Amino acid sequence: MTDLTLTARVVDRIEKITASAWDSCAGADNPFVSHAFLNALEISGSVGRGTGWLPQHIVLEDEQGAIHAAAPLYVKGHSQGEYVFDHGWAEAYERAGGRYYPKLQVAVPFSPVPGPRLLVKGGDTAPELRSALIGALTSTAEKSGLSSLHITFCLGDEARDLVEHGYLNRLGCQYHWTNAGYASFDDFLGTLSSRKRKAIRKERASVAATGLDIRTLSGDALESAHWDAFFAFYMDTGGRKWGRPYLTRAFFTALHETMRDRIVLVMAFRDGTPIAGALNLRGTDALYGRNWGCIEDVPNLHFECCYYQAIDYAIQHKLARVEAGAQGEHKIQRGYLPVETHSAHWIADANFRDAVADYLDRERRVMHNEIEGLQTLSPFRRSND
Repeated sequence: MTDLTLTARVVDRIEKITASAWDSCAGADNPFVSHAFLNALEISGSVGRGTGWLPQHIVLEDEQGAIHAAAPLYVKGHSQGEYVFDHGWAEAYERAGGRYYPKLQVAVPFSPVPGPRLLVKGGDTAPELRSALIGALTSTAEKSGLSSLHITFCLGDEARDLVEHGYLNRLGCQYHWTNAGYASFDDFLGTLSSRKRKAIRKERASVAATGLDIRTLSGDALESAHWDAFFAFYMDTGGRKWGRPYLTRAFFTALHETMRDRIVLVMAFRDGTPIAGALNLRGTDALYGRNWGCIEDVPNLHFECCYYQAIDYAIQHKLARVEAGAQGEHKIQRGYLPVETHSAHWIADANFRDAVADYLDRERRVMHNEIEGLQTLSPFRRSND
């Protein structure tokens, strides 16, 4: 890359960049950083003015205008929809007389899905491009005069590179299921302890006994009526959890139009009427669970739609893992084990940075111990069982 001159440019709408140019940096593995997904958020009004998520995407271009690196960047007016909680930092900084908001955020809005955040073309120049992109992000943050820049749910190797550039690392925890080459769901169950195996069979049997029709829908099998029903589920769950759901109905239409072949929608029907659903997106080697909702309370239906159907699908399609999203120790007994997640943080104020660094050092030790402890709860049979 020594003979390549790159210039950073801010883009306020991703539609100003061609899908092929963006995706040549994002790759095909993770659907959440694809042009189609990020554009669906913007054109649907789920992000943009009035939402607290203002797109200010960074791209690195050569002299001919070709894009070599990019990052989904937003100016944030709050800390909602991020799933890496910094409300305490904001309160502390503002009590000290600082102004925390607005801030900068490299993220996929409303999606606690680990994946690449520093999007660079592959090949021998990838490390140099990543370093240049980090430099561009840092320079943008410095020139903005804003309090901070946060890169959430980045990959572990990205976090390490960011730390080398002066960013602070934060550790989190999620629960993922790993496919050990299982031939069937029963094959997977056979690797569990007897007690856990019986508990899962009992949960699945209780749902089967209700007579509900559970379908897995993807591609052209998806219809507008399915999305109408799922949006009602989403609004009900979002209203109870957050007060104001983030995604608009138009987002699901946009997702259907451009990404329906990567959608795996599990829906439960009673007498032909949908009563619950779980939305997943499929990557190259993983199934990503995102949203769940229902209009009827059926015991164990959440576990069936969100976890067991996802495992069934991953086994059938030979996917390496299922990522079940943020939080929930109850996932462990169902085969989803704790894994580390990462974020990186740049703080403008040196004194505030030192305070945050001290907090993160202590938090990391706690998180390491917590993950180690959670691993002991694994439902899998030990070699001597």
